[in-house]
Amino acid sequence: MKPQNKLFTGLLTLIFLLPGYNGFSQAAQKGDLGITVSYFISNNMIPSLMVKVKTKVDGKFKNVEGISLKLFLDKDTAGKFIAKVVTNDAGEATTYIPSSLKSQWGKTLKHTFVATFDGNNKYEAAKGDVTIAKAKILIDAGSDKTVTATVFEMKDTTWVPVKGVDVVLAVKRMNADLPINDKPTFTTDSTGKASGDFKRDSIPGDAKGNIVLVAKVLDNDQYGNLSIEKTVPWGAKFAMLNTFDKRTLFATRDKAPVWLQLIAYSIMFAVWGILVYLVFNVFKIKKLGEDKIS
Repeated sequence: MKPQNKLFTGLLTLIFLLPGYNGFSQAAQKGDLGITVSYFISNNMIPSLMVKVKTKVDGKFKNVEGISLKLFLDKDTAGKFIAKVVTNDAGEATTYIPSSLKSQWGKTLKHTFVATFDGNNKYEAAKGDVTIAKAKILIDAGSDKTVTATVFEMKDTTWVPVKGVDVVLAVKRMNADLPINDKPTFTTDSTGKASGDFKRDSIPGDAKGNIVLVAKVLDNDQYGNLSIEKTVPWGAKFAMLNTFDKRTLFATRDKAPVWLQLIAYSIMFAVWGILVYLVFNVFKIKKLGEDKIS
């Protein structure tokens, strides 16, 4: 083969190999993250933020743990910095808005909360935000057991009632809130009020019959999550019964119910009786064999 042909063949081979080499040398493709920012304010006090991070794996969304995020008020600049958080095993992280941003908080009626992720060796950089208008919620309980929530939005320098906001009226319980009646939500009228009749008369309260009413606005596009609580004596009085020194299933061993002790001891004596009987018969058989041999 002529030198020119060899050179031409070598160049063609190199051209065909380079794209494949580049493909193998490229790093694995990084994943994309979705960042959701939620705004919360309880009892019209200090607002807080919750950030949730997800990624899509095999067509399904999965919570992402250990993602470091920076939170900002309105703009992702140093002077607007809120906090740095890291997501937990549920892909969530929460923080309060610091008092250092109080002056900036009061300058405008709407704020945008920004969450940024700088990226790492596994995921691309990402950003999420939510824009919230300043709002508050009040709760009132009438003598006729009517619960009323009122939603206001700050406009100019005054609080203005808001119409058409869905509100949850409920009783606060340990695991989940219980609606005050069969209606799950109530909608505010032109005066910003949403009312419902309390129908949980037999619900247990504390020793004085006190229960905690709660009014909530959940995941509203304009106002985020608002909640407020009020204690009322509308529950059934609940007196804690101390059974520590009485015979119960949850007491100490010496305070176990007599019937349970009888069952336990009967089983124990039956098992040991059978074992003793078997051992006795083994020795009896052995002795009979020795007598027969002699």
